[in-house]
Order: sequence, then C-alpha cells, then structure tokens
Amino acid sequence: MVEIKELDADRLEIAASMLKAIAHPMRIAILKHLEGGKRLTVTEIHELLEIEQSTTSHHLGILKDKGVLCSKREGKNTFYYLKYDVLSQIINSLQACTCE
Repeated sequence: MVEIKELDADRLEIAASMLKAIAHPMRIAILKHLEGGKRLTVTEIHELLEIEQSTTSHHLGILKDKGVLCSKREGKNTFYYLKYDVLSQIINSLQACTCE
C-alpha cells in the first residue's frame, strides 16, 4: 500500500489533471475502445462513437495533452493509444461502481 508521505504534490497534480481529462462520457468511451493495446485513428473512433470527427479530435487532443493518450503517425494516419495500460483499470473500476 502507498503511504501518504510517498505521494508528492507534483505527482498528485499530474494524476488529478489526468482524472479531470478522463471525466467526460465521450472520453471514457474513447478509452474503452482503446483498451487492450488497441490503436485507432480519429476516423475509426468517430465511426465507433457515431460523433463528429471534429468532436472526436477535440477529445483526443485533451486526452493527449493531459498524458492519457499517445499518438503515432504512420503514413497518412495517426493512431491513438493508451499511454499507460493500467488506465483501463480506472475505467473498469468506474463501470463496477455504476453497476446495480
């Protein structure tokens, strides 16, 4: 178990910033689609979620800016993926908390 004294303010600030970025229904849905090491393009994500491509790009930008996602350009496509696979556990925990 992590002791309080082991948590420094900078790391807590980064963690809080990541959680704030995740805290949106569409962003949670994006993360669900990227679980298990999946790498998807903006087009693939917007088609899966049935939202505008510009809206998808906006959400991906926020997640990438806050360190939740990474991207890699391959030819004409940019693929997005989870920066840390452990983020899936956060999403799964949220789902478990909302089940009745």
